[in-house]
Amino acid sequence: MQRRNFIKNLSLGGAAASLVGGSSLAAYANESRAGQPFNLDYAPHFGMFKNHGGDGLVDQLKFMADQGFRSLEDNGLLGRPVEDQNLIGRTLEQLGMRMGVFVVDGGDNWKVSLTTGKQEFIDNFVNTCKKSVEAAKRVNAKWATVVPGYFERKLPIGIQTGHVIEALKRGAEVFEPHGLAMVLEPLSDNPDLFLRFSDQSYAICKAVDSPSCKILYDIYHMQRNEGNLIAMMDLAWDEIAYIQIGDNPGRKEPGTGEINYLNVFKHIDAKGFKGICGMEHGNALPGKEGETALIAAYRKADGFK
Repeated sequence: MQRRNFIKNLSLGGAAASLVGGSSLAAYANESRAGQPFNLDYAPHFGMFKNHGGDGLVDQLKFMADQGFRSLEDNGLLGRPVEDQNLIGRTLEQLGMRMGVFVVDGGDNWKVSLTTGKQEFIDNFVNTCKKSVEAAKRVNAKWATVVPGYFERKLPIGIQTGHVIEALKRGAEVFEPHGLAMVLEPLSDNPDLFLRFSDQSYAICKAVDSPSCKILYDIYHMQRNEGNLIAMMDLAWDEIAYIQIGDNPGRKEPGTGEINYLNVFKHIDAKGFKGICGMEHGNALPGKEGETALIAAYRKADGFK
């Protein structure tokens, strides 16, 4: 091995070890819980373990299951070919895994849309909800992410909120007969996004008043937008159906930022949460080393009991 590559690998190994609190990856590999189910149900995405599992969807799912993960998230499921959706569904069933969220996206999520109240956006949203029901059946999904789009700054906020509520009621009518819940995700990506806070999402869910309209509480986004994570989570708890993970800053695995995920996960477990915690983040380090460090980071953060 060339000296520069040796130094690079040594550096990566040290960085990976630091992600799991200074313990070595070798020690983690021999750890008794390795491969056992986690306390909470964490859901990786495709590509998160591609260096271990390869490019194939089935092989990646098998690797996830072998590491103790019991669920999958796939934001882009709706855009996958039907044959791939069916393959994912069959494989999840064979492995005893659950399907987490995918995104209800008809092309209007990242622009001014539902806040306007215009019929063209409502129609597109309802039609996308109908397509989402069919995709959900193929993978046995129970939750689908909904983003209401951007502010219409020419309208008062109350009018925009009313427009969003009416659109979501239409979506709930589509989802309810199938036992599928759309989960509203307040986001922090840019200030143009209409849905940004947990209390705002809570009020909208109460107004829609449907078991098919709940909150996706993304810990990364809520740390950026409002902080006070555990207290705010408790206030909105009866409308939270799904949780997502990502440390801040950086949006990588637990232990790479400022959030005390050991305490947050302990609190979520104490609340009796039996849903899915989606791993909505990137890997802090590249390659197999980074993937191993990511798994070790989850073992550490999940070690609350």
